[in-house]
Amino acid sequence: MLAAIRRLLPGAAVAYCADTAGFPYGTKSEGEVAARVAGLLGRLSERLAPSLAVIACNTASTIALGWVRPVVACPIVGTVPAIKPAAERSASRVIGVLGTEATVRQPYVADLAARFAADCTVLLHGTTALVEAAEAKLRGVAVDPAIPAYALAGLIDQPGGDRLDTVVLACTHFPLLEAELAAAAPRPLAFVDGAAGIARRVATLLGEAVPAPAPGRFLATGPLAPLAPLAPALMQHGFMTIAQLEGAGGG
Repeated sequence: MLAAIRRLLPGAAVAYCADTAGFPYGTKSEGEVAARVAGLLGRLSERLAPSLAVIACNTASTIALGWVRPVVACPIVGTVPAIKPAAERSASRVIGVLGTEATVRQPYVADLAARFAADCTVLLHGTTALVEAAEAKLRGVAVDPAIPAYALAGLIDQPGGDRLDTVVLACTHFPLLEAELAAAAPRPLAFVDGAAGIARRVATLLGEAVPAPAPGRFLATGPLAPLAPLAPALMQHGFMTIAQLEGAGGG
């Protein structure tokens, strides 16, 4: 998603905050996620005064958008499963939504399917293992092929899964594993995520108010020591500063 935003807004100042103290969200209750996201966005809004905030997490967006928009001053762009473009692309009219356990059980997702994929069979599967595998890949650890294969089986083994042709990557970690998912698929599948649409929305809302160019900042809510293996990947993405968000370590 960050890459898609930077393609449209090259050089714009970006502060990326990872709630490492609260990772992972997908296994938490709705109340826990909403409270963490609202509290964290409130602190970030006060300290950074951003022109715009993106909740770059499907779980957090589907649960907490309604909580945070009324209390944060800047525009907020959420990330929700790309069910509409997947339905537009599917030839077989069977699409899968691969997300966290918390995301796939949300009424928001069911509403998206009813509104934009009413003529499709929509299969849902939640997985935490893919999130952890994506994090490990960023640290330079090879992905066990059994992990993406098992995640896809959670969709393909459902009734109608034999006709599945399009998979929504409904977690912002999962596009990092698209190659591994494609290699594990028993037949060619299309993988769809919402990064390009989110980037267009960000550019539209910012208009002429694009933040001036500046080195990227990566902020974490947890201790920095475990992030050391991620430093090369973060620098590749333009984050020259890695720091802990003060007062956020406990959540």
